[in-house]
Amino acid sequence: MFIKTKTLKSINDYWQSIKKLKFEIEHADAILIGAGAGLSASAGLVYDGKRFYENFSDFAGKYGLRDMYSAGFYPYETLEEYWAYWSRHIYVNRYQPKIDEPYTSLLKLVQGKDYFIITTNVDHSFQKAGFDKQRLFYTQGDYGLWQCSRSCCNETYDNYNRIVEMVQQQKGMKIPTSLIPYCTHCGSPMTMNLRIDNTFVEDNGWHTASLRYHDFINRHKDLHILYLELGVGYNTPIIIKYPFWRMTAENIKAVYACVNYKENFVPPEIQKQSICINVDIKQVFNDILRVNLYKSSALKS
Repeated sequence: MFIKTKTLKSINDYWQSIKKLKFEIEHADAILIGAGAGLSASAGLVYDGKRFYENFSDFAGKYGLRDMYSAGFYPYETLEEYWAYWSRHIYVNRYQPKIDEPYTSLLKLVQGKDYFIITTNVDHSFQKAGFDKQRLFYTQGDYGLWQCSRSCCNETYDNYNRIVEMVQQQKGMKIPTSLIPYCTHCGSPMTMNLRIDNTFVEDNGWHTASLRYHDFINRHKDLHILYLELGVGYNTPIIIKYPFWRMTAENIKAVYACVNYKENFVPPEIQKQSICINVDIKQVFNDILRVNLYKSSALKS
């Protein structure tokens, strides 16, 4: 079913955009994908509404919390309660979900292409969907990693086993004190490896991925490159959105594509080089995959 929006004036305009984007994916020399929270939201990993209350009704009832994002910043009274919340948060967003569309659809579209991905998402969905780790740069961290809260060292630690223990053993919104993680170097409490403030640890894996990302940009900056922005909002536009705009403006061969339901904008300077689609990402990918098979009927759907 076609979704009416202010950006798309008609069904025909929508399908013309779909065909243009499919053409660019198939014919660009390279594809740089920038992914934000909207991509995971399209996959069902939303932080509010029914999904929040299904997993955190006790925290919602006690503190009046309404979504996982704000709940993560709440000043819990004890580390036992803090980790009861965060172990559940990590478990339901990093370890529990099976990732399908739109991640798997995107993988089909870029399979065999020269592509790289930069993402602000921390839920590991790209790797769970089968994307090559060597083509990924998680700029803001990973729910699967811990770090020292004081960032006393440049190290991160896999947290899967301890997270599972915390989820299984917590009672009354608290984990056993024995499960609280502490830094083995300085003894400070551990925390998530998330870019929340200036204590974020950029470990060796982070720097290696950063080098790969910038190498990809340098190797393709003058070629026919597609900057494919997916679900990127305005919380941290300097990481993906603004650089994609700038690099498009600097290269006449470049094409900028933005797929983002309800948050879709392109500067007039690069409008002629842009494709903007204000529709749910999952639907867009499904339509790109089927446009050649059902070309005549699709235009009438």
